Amino acid sequence: MIDINAFAMLRQFMGGRGHYWAALQGALSPEQEAMLGSDGAPFAESPVVTPDPVHLTAEDEKILDTLAAEGRASLVDLATAADSTPGRVSRRLHALLLRRVVHIDVETAAAALGYHARANLWLRVHPSAVKNVGRTLAQQPEIAFAAAVSGPFNIHAVAHCRDLDELFQFTTDRIGSLDGLQSMEVSPVLRHVKQAGTLLSGDRLVEPPHTRT
Repeated sequence: MIDINAFAMLRQFMGGRGHYWAALQGALSPEQEAMLGSDGAPFAESPVVTPDPVHLTAEDEKILDTLAAEGRASLVDLATAADSTPGRVSRRLHALLLRRVVHIDVETAAAALGYHARANLWLRVHPSAVKNVGRTLAQQPEIAFAAAVSGPFNIHAVAHCRDLDELFQFTTDRIGSLDGLQSMEVSPVLRHVKQAGTLLSGDRLVEPPHTRT
């Protein structure tokens, strides 16, 4: 280790139900999207620290522990773990989702879908344009993550492209022309080992130890 830099995430930008990562566009019909329970908002901002924090109960903690171990746990499984009933757990889980204590997401192996160029984008944007640039980034199908951060670069984003040429075209033609952008640093990922919750081996997701037989 020679050097390390640490920055605080201040605000996350999300595209809402209408936004899909490029490889997943058209994967669900409108009816299937509606079944997910989303309100269809085209855009949302998620503050890192909320002014009204949620106070978790012992039952909530058991629900969250179970979901952390198995994100696809059924209501019956959650009720058993929390010494509760499926109906009560369902209502509490819905409340936690509304308060954004719980976030539902799916992790994929991008390389298996043909996206071999992943890069971290560090943007220096005029302060008055940070929100507009963040919203624009969140709605780009190549962008998997976008957030306002502290430090010399005030926006960080993660882009997935099919190859380096597509990454070049995306960053120069579409990102480079954004109003308020002052400078940008593109840091390609040479090898991706771990995502938010899963390990990667080449272009395959690695099953967590508790699911192996």
